[in-house]
Amino acid sequence: MGKKIGLLTGGGDCPGLNPALRGCVMRGLDHGFEFTGFLEGWRGLVEGHAQPVTLADVKEIVGKGGTFLGSSRTNPFKMEGAVQKCLANLKKFKMDALVACGGEDTLGVAARFYKDHAVNVVGVPKTMDNDLSATDYTFGFDTATTIAVDALERLRDTGRSHRRIMVLEVMGRHAGWVALYTSIAAAADWVLLPERKVDLKAMCAHLKKVHARDQVALVVTSEAAELPGAKREKEELDQFGHMLLKKRGVGDSLAEVIEKETGIETRSAVIGHIQRGGPPTLFDRILATRAGAKAADMVAAGEFGKMAALRGDEMRAVSLEEATAKLKTVPPDWLQLADTFFK
Repeated sequence: MGKKIGLLTGGGDCPGLNPALRGCVMRGLDHGFEFTGFLEGWRGLVEGHAQPVTLADVKEIVGKGGTFLGSSRTNPFKMEGAVQKCLANLKKFKMDALVACGGEDTLGVAARFYKDHAVNVVGVPKTMDNDLSATDYTFGFDTATTIAVDALERLRDTGRSHRRIMVLEVMGRHAGWVALYTSIAAAADWVLLPERKVDLKAMCAHLKKVHARDQVALVVTSEAAELPGAKREKEELDQFGHMLLKKRGVGDSLAEVIEKETGIETRSAVIGHIQRGGPPTLFDRILATRAGAKAADMVAAGEFGKMAALRGDEMRAVSLEEATAKLKTVPPDWLQLADTFFK
């Protein structure tokens, strides 16, 4: 009898999750595995909501966004009795191993289950923020940034038509990789990241110069960028202790500051969850597929407590503890590179 493997996708969704599930299942079939999907991330494991996952379920989902298993930001270690329910359901469904697809939070839970309860777990790294250590890229990032680049290029057209400064707010909770790549790839004139203090005086002086020359100026800001003197309202926290950023509106606040300081009409746009949906790019389809297939191979080899990581052009098994110990934020050399193009 083949091994029975559980699947779940946790945290914020992003393009690439369905290809990753497809890669894991189709490679797992080569190993004789049977698959069960737990619905809505760790919540499905807590509540015992599951369904069989077969070849028919995954064969044609390589180009579909989202996750057919559903997702949530559930943290069993923050809910009374939830950890024991998870362990009981793994036993109830006779799971020999569990493949968890997620970012720092989802994989952090996976690491604890492995370390504290000896659960046979393997991680698959997904996050559009690209902030997971131990892997060069996470799937979801390329698609999210490609969408942001397209949005900024469209804003340039309408901004020039009305002689405006345009601000684009993109996702990025703790790391500014999406904002950084967008600013470079779409020829923005300034970028605001959570990794660097904002110099409003220097920014506005530069934007005035650019606008006088080009009749438009573009700014990209991460949703987590901090504006000097801005008052932060008390925000709701999720089960992982992260502040929910849905009410912050840094793009709108930034546009008001720029218009006041420069005297130039300024507009802002927030693409938000648009970045999370739609078909994954070619890069994300291939990366996610490889990660899922690698996860199945890791289960077959008994490499538990590890995550499938991209190192160079190879997929390797790395420690979940290493992968979730520290966020991968934008280093100074990348900031210097971005500054090169603000002229």
